[in-house]
Amino acid sequence: METERQVTRVLVVDDEESQRTGLAGRIRLWGYSVETAADGQEALEKIAAFEPHVMVTDLNMPRMTGGELLQRLKTQTNAPVSIVLTAHGSLETAVNMMHDLGAFWYLDKPLTEPRALELLLQRAAAQSQLEEHAERLERQLSYQGLLGEMVGASGKMQEVFALVQQVAPSRAAVLITGESGTGKELAARAIHMLSGRRAGPFVAINCAAMPDTLMESELFGHEKGAFTGAVERRAGCFELAQNGTVLLDEIGDMPIATQAKLLRVLEDGRVRRLGGKSEIQLDVRVIAATNAPLDNAIREGRFREDLYYRLNVFPIPLPPLRDRKDDLAVLSSALLEDLNRKHSTKVTDILPDVMDRFRAYNWPGNVRELRNVLERAVILAGEGSLQAQHLPPGFGGAPIPAPALTSDSGELRIPVGYTIEQAERALIELTLEHTKHNKTRAAEILGISQKTLFNKLKEYGAQAGAA
Repeated sequence: METERQVTRVLVVDDEESQRTGLAGRIRLWGYSVETAADGQEALEKIAAFEPHVMVTDLNMPRMTGGELLQRLKTQTNAPVSIVLTAHGSLETAVNMMHDLGAFWYLDKPLTEPRALELLLQRAAAQSQLEEHAERLERQLSYQGLLGEMVGASGKMQEVFALVQQVAPSRAAVLITGESGTGKELAARAIHMLSGRRAGPFVAINCAAMPDTLMESELFGHEKGAFTGAVERRAGCFELAQNGTVLLDEIGDMPIATQAKLLRVLEDGRVRRLGGKSEIQLDVRVIAATNAPLDNAIREGRFREDLYYRLNVFPIPLPPLRDRKDDLAVLSSALLEDLNRKHSTKVTDILPDVMDRFRAYNWPGNVRELRNVLERAVILAGEGSLQAQHLPPGFGGAPIPAPALTSDSGELRIPVGYTIEQAERALIELTLEHTKHNKTRAAEILGISQKTLFNKLKEYGAQAGAA
């Protein structure tokens, strides 16, 4: 225990010199390495250089109070474990310091029982060691192919894991790029969970799935009566993500008018609800994601170049599954474990000939498609080994039986064995054939937006007809 104390670094923060030096001297006698700071601003500088494990700070100080200091440290992953001292204590203040600002403990001044502080320092030092151990374990797991919910032992995924770990502790905006199904939201969640905002909310919004008329309300919120149908006040995703992270998925599909307002919010750090008069100060980390490079959208005037540079501070490209087939075994194993829990099945392994077919396949739908294929197979197999007979009809290039269609009624009959994606595609293609490829009319019949239909056709690789 004595050895642990000698390597534990403690920062004492107090604007009263006599209190500061006296407390520092006492803590040194207990065997700790100690530095001091006269206020919160100086403490931030000392933390960067000294990297203390524990901080003992006064609450009321000039320039930057102890509360403001804790608020600044709240978003840092390497922040010291904090003990707050104040001569103006109250139960409400204690709860606020410990719950809202993450203080470890709270003591009244003057310290009439130094033993209480000594015991607290021992517990705080132990807490710091636990947090360091957890960070080391997270790094070790990433080397073994796991980072949050992301799985991959290939070189390409190890590069992604390294980027995620490097950017997570910072406040930088991140732009995640990658094809549909590569795990962009999982990467964003990993960044959030490895950051100092992990205790805050993670709010994701899909810009492609949101009608243009509702986009601004979803992002920024609205007041009651701001527009027809606004029967009550509603917070937007930025407000809901306060002290946390917001993911703007498929950012390239955001309307150009909304992009201008988003840029203003990012630059000012404030948001105003639709119909509102006052602005709300934000403390939100922004992550954007897109399944298509934004270069063409910028050239065509569909995406603002200044917003792109604001979002693209730290780019993270995710590789498609076809470029990291070395991960198929570890990915399939992790997915099988999850699917067995979900469906109460007992599939133990995947036969070698099935894995050979997986490796020969290009996986246009990436990890999402792999999960769908495995989910169907797990349900059919139930237990034991997953075999080729459990794979979807036509997997890997085998011919797919066409759905039966009665010409007089226009009824679509989907044979057993079709996946939901295959059935959806058959329905869309049949509807397009019925409307002679009039996509506007087809979208109306299908009950989806034209944007959704275009995205589906792009996914299928279908050629656009005359609208």
